Amino acid sequence: MMRKVKVENGFIQGLPAADPRITAFKGIPFAAPPVGENRWRAPQPADDWEGTLQAFAFAPISMQATPGLSKNDFYAREWHVDPNIPMDEDNLYLNVWTPACSSDEKLPVFVWFFGGGFQYGYTSEMEFDGERIARRGIVVVTVNYRLNIFGFLCHPEITAEAPDAPANFGLLDQRAGIQWVRHNIAAFGGDPDNITIGGQSAGGGSVMHQLTSPQNEGLFQKAIVQSGIFTGVYKNHRIPGSGKALSEAEQAGVKFFEFLGVSSLAEARSLDAEYIRIKALEYRAYWSPVIDNRFILGDAFRLFIENKRLMVPVLLGHTSSEFYSFPEVKTIDEFKEMASEMFGDDADEFLKLCGAESGSIEEVIKRASVRVIEYAIRVAGQANFDTGANTPLYYYNFDAEIPGWDNPGTFHSADLWFFFETLAKCWRPFVGKHYDLARMMCNYWANFIRSGDPNGKDSTGEDMPHWEPYTPENPYAMVFGDKPEYVREQPDDLMKFFVKRYFIANK
Repeated sequence: MMRKVKVENGFIQGLPAADPRITAFKGIPFAAPPVGENRWRAPQPADDWEGTLQAFAFAPISMQATPGLSKNDFYAREWHVDPNIPMDEDNLYLNVWTPACSSDEKLPVFVWFFGGGFQYGYTSEMEFDGERIARRGIVVVTVNYRLNIFGFLCHPEITAEAPDAPANFGLLDQRAGIQWVRHNIAAFGGDPDNITIGGQSAGGGSVMHQLTSPQNEGLFQKAIVQSGIFTGVYKNHRIPGSGKALSEAEQAGVKFFEFLGVSSLAEARSLDAEYIRIKALEYRAYWSPVIDNRFILGDAFRLFIENKRLMVPVLLGHTSSEFYSFPEVKTIDEFKEMASEMFGDDADEFLKLCGAESGSIEEVIKRASVRVIEYAIRVAGQANFDTGANTPLYYYNFDAEIPGWDNPGTFHSADLWFFFETLAKCWRPFVGKHYDLARMMCNYWANFIRSGDPNGKDSTGEDMPHWEPYTPENPYAMVFGDKPEYVREQPDDLMKFFVKRYFIANK
């Protein structure tokens, strides 16, 4: 067991995890504090420290709305439970769980980015305990990053000051975390040439941006995108985190400075961080990644399917009841008009698939509803084949029964409890089948992190159900229900129609 290591900036002391064979190092600075002149600036190198850094506790969370206050917030019940959790603008820290006994073991490395719509979230959420994955011979790293106004504000003065890094500071924080791992993870027994990045929701969207940024060539070898790959289905549905143009985002920043009562970047940087946090919450804007033509060159999904990405194996999927897109119309006539505008000569086929000639508008809208992430994955799988890229893509659908008085279904983020295998931290009355499923999901993830192939044996010694890469000939998913099952079921006719239409519309 390694309790003390030497990294570029100095010595670090860790503590035994619940399993003493794992050492946890919490609150390691990977960049300089993003305060003062470093506010709204790309992350700067961390300073060296004297003596030994005691990495015994998580660092403060990024500036955001106070967790755990709203009784109506589902996630305040699920894991954002502590309104007294420390919060600070000085928040560029990461955490490491390692099973290594020496620095020469070259274990595979998993770097995780949390979700939260780019507005909130933190590495110390209870479901993100890396110990169970580490038990499988993986070095686990969870990276904090700046959020909301602190991570994604744009302004003409910021662009003039730093034209090579004018925006997307939260994503640049993530990249700095990966770079830190590349330079330092060998000290923890990790292999800097076998890194998998992963994330869920906005963390998954972040992975898409990291995959498609030309600045990241060679930084990592595999990627996991959980509930984070999107493309539009119906025109009236906004895609989360899809990115404004820099010029538009700059003008939004000008208006926010006016709201703050400042007229310059220097004045804004001199303001207290808590004051900016409160004012940003009052302002109620959504701050997220922008197309800055430096780090982000365009829509991440389009770049992905055009092979303008790191050509590495990707494991990706969704929960079964999240993110449905449906036409926002009130009558059958409006539905037919929308179909004609969207599909032209193929409108009759679409109307027939939705039963528009015989059903009520409520029934038709229900039939026309499409799972957005499934659609994006199937388009990506077709493009992966059509372009000859044929990099391995592994598709899953999380469809487990989730217990609890609230009958939540397979809600967005429910899979986090399972693949981190942290069910025991949850208030929900999970039983044996859930623990069995979590063990096997964690096995699949660990295998993929290790080799780019999720297949292997369960800890019982039995082979787990074989999971084949997604192709147009094998457009199948691993379904995580009561147990993992590789389901050889074709997408329905409406999904096939949409996938075909995507390539017609985007020639």
